[in-house]
Amino acid sequence: MNRRTRHVAASVVALTLAVLVLAAAPRPAHADGPAGQMTWAVHFTLAPTLFEPAETPGLITPFMILYALHDALVKPLPGKSMAPSLAESWSTSSDGLVYEFVLRKGARFHNGDPVTAEDVKFSFERYRGISAKMLKDKVAAVETPDAGRVRFRLKQPWPDFMTFYGTPATGAGWIVPKKYVEKVGEEGFKKHPIGAGPYRYVSINPGIELVLEAVDGYWRKPPTVKQVVFKAIPDATTRLAMLKRGETDIAYAINGELGEEVQRTPGLTLRPTPFVSTHWLVFADQWDKSSPWSDRRVRLAATHAVDRQAVNQAQTLGFSKITGSIIPTSFDFYWQPPVIPYDPARAKQLLAEAGYPKGFDAGDFWCDAGATGYSEAVLNYLQAAGIRTKLRPLERAGFLKAYQEKKLKNIVYGLSGVFGNAATRIEAFSVSSGSYAYGGYPDIDGLFREQAAELDRKKREAILHRIQQLIHEKAMYLPIWQLALLQGYGPRVAESGLGLIADYPWSAPYEDLKLK
Repeated sequence: MNRRTRHVAASVVALTLAVLVLAAAPRPAHADGPAGQMTWAVHFTLAPTLFEPAETPGLITPFMILYALHDALVKPLPGKSMAPSLAESWSTSSDGLVYEFVLRKGARFHNGDPVTAEDVKFSFERYRGISAKMLKDKVAAVETPDAGRVRFRLKQPWPDFMTFYGTPATGAGWIVPKKYVEKVGEEGFKKHPIGAGPYRYVSINPGIELVLEAVDGYWRKPPTVKQVVFKAIPDATTRLAMLKRGETDIAYAINGELGEEVQRTPGLTLRPTPFVSTHWLVFADQWDKSSPWSDRRVRLAATHAVDRQAVNQAQTLGFSKITGSIIPTSFDFYWQPPVIPYDPARAKQLLAEAGYPKGFDAGDFWCDAGATGYSEAVLNYLQAAGIRTKLRPLERAGFLKAYQEKKLKNIVYGLSGVFGNAATRIEAFSVSSGSYAYGGYPDIDGLFREQAAELDRKKREAILHRIQQLIHEKAMYLPIWQLALLQGYGPRVAESGLGLIADYPWSAPYEDLKLK
């Protein structure tokens, strides 16, 4: 072999070795597009209503799916509570009557159709969620001067328009494709939803599993994880077992002793996610004069009877916040009430003064099945004080339907994690006309109408503080806490999405997810 031949042979060997080294070297997941699968074990039944922005109730749960499948004109993103999304910008007229949105160029739905002003108008008009009536009553017209611009004209200045439209206070700002919905119909859309989010619908096994797949060309950034899978696992012990076996990457709502087990298990990480979910007991019959709950002393007795900090420690390892209010502390116009202390002796004294020295039978205690653990802990304290009741858990969709239709009686475990401000939370739960209100009081109703028309922020704040004072003085509710959910994730996860958006409990934005 001559020198030239030896040189060529050596070069071939070197090149071959280089190729083998490059082939063996780990490459970033995004090098050739999205790769891998990330799986969540969720704590509720997966239902097609979760695909539908138009039907969002007064809970944050559907946004777990909406952030993956759909997109909004404006929504919370990392570092911003109200960030441009499908709208690249928006502006407000000096008189507060016109909001104009400029749509993002190149944004498309999963079927390739462009996102247009007509889709925005259509999505708003078909919205039928918790705040639909109020939005429709306040918006005079939705105008589409061209395909890339939308104008909302209000009947009168309304300072909360963007709170309702640009945050998960409602789903009204999340956009669906007009042509597709009209083609397949409402039921067809639920069976195969098309959105503009970072992931497209693949399949659902109702109540069991939802599969989504990464979308090429999502405007914000290309996803690095190819497939996201949600598995409905209502039992927390089973969710933890799946996490430990590697059958799921993220397990939601791993509370109490199970959370401590996550902390003790090598390779698993516990991630508390505080958010705007306040929990409280609704005394649904307080407006019925024949009910014990119509007596403020009984409602106050129940509040003194519950050791909320002990429940917090047992259920969420002390990460939740005891506030004494149904309004989250981060909301605009929040008023901090005096927290009613745990005092079982005072509870029994108040019951005796109200005519119930031996306590009373309080009937059913209704709750979302996902809140059973919290509810049982509270119920045990009520029982100890002599307020005898029986827990009635309902699957989430059924619970929400019955709650909103005012079919539940006696005691209801109320909760809400939607974004907004003090006025939005009061409107849904504390005003006579509220979607989840079982009654109301004339002074609160009157003040609420007054604040809705008040453009001076300081004056409005004073009115909303007074409303919250009245709610506290009347003992309308038994406030429990502002919840911190405990989530667990496994060793394959480099970025879970948990906590990236302030005050938001679930994984999001999904395009930020990363596997190791």
